Formats: sequence, C-alpha cells, structure tokens
Amino acid sequence: MIRVIWQCLFIMLAATVQADTLRMAVTTSFENSGLSDVLLPEIEKDTGHQIQLIVVGTGQALKLGQAGDVDAVLVHSKAAEIAFVEAGYGPYRREIMYNDFVIVGPVSDPAGLGKITTAVDALHAIAAGGHLFASRGDDSGTHKAELALWEKTKMGHGGRWYRETGSGMGTTLNVAVAIGAYVLTDRASWINFGNTGDFQILFEGDPMLFNQYAFLPVSDRRHPHVNARAVQEVETWLVSAKGQALIGQYQLDGQNLFFPNAEPRP
Repeated sequence: MIRVIWQCLFIMLAATVQADTLRMAVTTSFENSGLSDVLLPEIEKDTGHQIQLIVVGTGQALKLGQAGDVDAVLVHSKAAEIAFVEAGYGPYRREIMYNDFVIVGPVSDPAGLGKITTAVDALHAIAAGGHLFASRGDDSGTHKAELALWEKTKMGHGGRWYRETGSGMGTTLNVAVAIGAYVLTDRASWINFGNTGDFQILFEGDPMLFNQYAFLPVSDRRHPHVNARAVQEVETWLVSAKGQALIGQYQLDGQNLFFPNAEPRP
C-alpha cells in the first residue's frame, strides 16, 4: 500500500515538473549572443517555468514545432513563420525584437564593398569577381535571408568561390576568417565573435538587411501535449515592460545587440 502511494506521488511530482518546463527552439544568435543568459534566469524567477532551449537554425526550429517536439519557437524568417502559421502549426507569430544583418570580410575588401550602396549590388560584386563567400547553407534564418538576396542579384551563386559550411554562425565565421571569405551574419553574432582576425564590417545599413525576430507558440490543438499555459506566460513576460527593457539594455562592447519592438497580440 505504502509503495503504491509513493508511486502515485512520484507520478504526480513528475507531472508537475513537466508542467513547469517549457521547451523552446531558438536561433543560434539568441543563444550565442549571450542574450539568453540574461533573459532566462529572470523569466524563470518571475514565471516559475524552467526554459529548456534547443538551439538550432530557424528551419530546424520550425520543423521541431511542426512535429510538436517543442512548445514554442523564437526565430527570424518572416516568410517561413507565416507559412508555419498558415499550415496550422501555430496560432500566430508575435514580433519581439530586431537587429540587422551585415556583410563582413577582410580589410583589403577585394570586391570593393566600401563603394557600394545596396546589399544586392554588394553580393553581385562578390560573385562577379569570383571572390570567396562563405554561406551557412543550413536553412537558418540567416541562410534564408542570404538566398533571398542572391535571388535579387539575378545571377547564380555557385562555383569554387561559394563555400557552404552547413553549420551555425560561429563555425561559418571561423571558416570565413580562415579562408578570407566574405560572409553575411547577424550583427549580434558578429559583435560576440572573438576570432575576428583582420575582418571587419564592410557593408551595412541597407533596409533589406533588417532582421526581425518573432515568438511562435506551437498549436496545442494539433499537439495537445504542448505546455500552452507556460507558453502564454513566457510570451507575456517577453513583451512586458521588464522583458523589453532587458532586451534593449543588453550590450557588448558598448553596442546594442537587439532592439525591442513587441507588437500587440494578433
């Protein structure tokens, strides 16, 4: 009898622990930038929910959401996010914060990006000159943004000068520095990158390089096991005055990595 009681208590305790855990797939930039180290302790303190991060590219994060393997995703590829919602995998997307993409490369700048005024023309110059370019090639938000820019150049992006790493931003930046290749990166990852060598930002400021991050709950209608209560409470925290302030105050080397811009719930 006592054994049965203890078994019941154990099951109840396990269920409680599970209920207090939120599994969230996030982009590498959210984790690698250090922002997660600032936000997660405060979220857990204020909501009582433990956050289990799965750090992957945007494409993989959305696939985890589709399969119901996570409760929510925090990603940065608007077209893919809209498709996720329209397919019924999530009820809506909610914009949380933004930064931008930049193109970095060797100080010598063989493609002459310093004289170019648009991101599309910058990639065109790299391709036309056959200058080395390192791509994540991993279906991440950064990779999707890069491919959208290549499409607008109306020219191919292939050949020996185009190197796909199939890896995250940190690894791709390391490869780029090692071989002297241009690379598109989110600003937060670049600011937090330690192995810069003789690399620097060579192109920035084009509105096309705007980089929006959004929070998407996973549909608890499609996946009833999703911890919808925790998702709602964490989302509410992210868009709260405190959450938005912490996002806006986070800096490295005196530079803001993200800018809060939470919008009303759809």
